[in-house]
Amino acid sequence: QVQLVESGGGSVQAGGSLRLSCTASEYSFTPYCMAWFRQTPGRARERVAHIIISSGRTYYDDSVKGRFTISQDAAKNTLYLQMNSLNPEDTATYYCAAARAGPCAPAALNSWGKGTLVTVSS
Repeated sequence: QVQLVESGGGSVQAGGSLRLSCTASEYSFTPYCMAWFRQTPGRARERVAHIIISSGRTYYDDSVKGRFTISQDAAKNTLYLQMNSLNPEDTATYYCAAARAGPCAPAALNSWGKGTLVTVSS
């Protein structure tokens, strides 16, 4: 099972930016899709964005459209989430996930990182 490790979380003021990274332990890891989720205490984990690796097609939750950008660097086995115009509602632990085969649905996402905390203050 591939291991995913997130980094890049931290504290930022509203309006600021952060870039999260997720690196896969497996050499030349080529999943069908990779995704970013986030979760706050007492709430269900929600999908923020995903990318279909072969096509580059992306999906964004309405709450982050126009502010977040998901991308991947295959040579570095790394997934990114560029987060701009952050607001306090973006405060959460962010997780990356991967599915080796489609569809890019929760049941297919069988590799998960341990998360990185993002805190946005007003």
